Amino acid sequence: MKNIINIVDNQIKKASSKIRVNENLIKILNKPINEIKMNFPVLINDKVEIFSGYRVQHNNFMGPFKGGLRYHNHVSMDEVNALAQWMTYKCAIQDIPFGGAKGGLSIDVNKYNDKELQKITRQFTKSLYPYIGSNKDIPAPDVNTNSQIMDWMTDEYNIISGNHNSTCNMKSVFTGKSINFGGSYVRQEATGRGVALTIKEWADKKDYNLRGKNYIIQGFGNVGYHTCEVLSTFGMNLIAVGDHSCYLYAPEGLNIFNLKNHSNINKSIKNYEFGNEITKEDFFKLKCDIIIPSALELQINKKIAENIDCTLIVEAANGPIDDEAEVILENKNITIIPDILANSGGVLVSYYEWLQNKSDEYWSEKEIRDKFDDKIADTFKKIYSLSIRNNCSLRDASYIYSLTQIEKNYMCRI
Repeated sequence: MKNIINIVDNQIKKASSKIRVNENLIKILNKPINEIKMNFPVLINDKVEIFSGYRVQHNNFMGPFKGGLRYHNHVSMDEVNALAQWMTYKCAIQDIPFGGAKGGLSIDVNKYNDKELQKITRQFTKSLYPYIGSNKDIPAPDVNTNSQIMDWMTDEYNIISGNHNSTCNMKSVFTGKSINFGGSYVRQEATGRGVALTIKEWADKKDYNLRGKNYIIQGFGNVGYHTCEVLSTFGMNLIAVGDHSCYLYAPEGLNIFNLKNHSNINKSIKNYEFGNEITKEDFFKLKCDIIIPSALELQINKKIAENIDCTLIVEAANGPIDDEAEVILENKNITIIPDILANSGGVLVSYYEWLQNKSDEYWSEKEIRDKFDDKIADTFKKIYSLSIRNNCSLRDASYIYSLTQIEKNYMCRI
């Protein structure tokens, strides 16, 4: 498998070659400020298990570090490093005063019950404690983590800091919490909703009618489902879906709500009553209008790209397309809406949650959704216009905008 760090480096080099960017800034952005690895023991069933946790703080020129924590057995320093870099550029794209960070725990969550996961999470929080804070580094949910994990982390952080029973609980240290624990409306659906709204903005620009169009999605977790939920309101038809268990193809279309119920009960889409099982290779060969990779990174390589037949690919996942595949797709005139643009909705509502926590306010669901929808639309429009002016891809335009914004903050520091 390709080194994911090399993918990020190549994307930056390609975009920065199209504009004049301070060479010293590029050197600084090439390496994270901090790379932190933690090994900590947890007593599980009277036996000590050692867990490895990671936190990479890439850059804080725009503001405090910000980024998710994922629980996955393939978490590594290289992966977290690349994801932290992408977070820096996502925040800059949305004009959010945060820098990029990312973290994770190397763990197979299916091996542990909720009580054990809580115990592991609290120990992980103790290891993270010296490195995070509401004006230093603000973690959030990611793959296999959720509001419950964030609630446990917030509670443990407050116990350690001595604020557990005070009126000044440090709820702004974490985002993605449950509503009753200081979380924000729209946060759970934010990333997927942002992906879908970005598709709509692209379609409006291209005078492309989404009603009746077919799409396929890889990944049917939180982001994948909420993407499908909004796309269904546009009259789009999901004809194939995949997750860690299998890939399903149903040319007549899949009911996303019934599929979600099945997935909630069975923890996967396996054995769903509709659709035929196909391979990953055949999944990506399907002729359709839009492909949405919403799983993990580096899913579309050169071999897969050669067989893709669609109009648009939207990166709901981080880094799902390697650089060789991207060249092939561009030569096929397949538009790609890049991850740092398409899935930046999550950090946008995290920012709203952080603001609410800092000012001890609660905004209404309508207020947040309206603010969010307007911002997603405005962000796409400015990146699209930039791509037209510079005659470049949406990925290049996204990096050009981000680098320009970061450079402004960098120049103020020297």
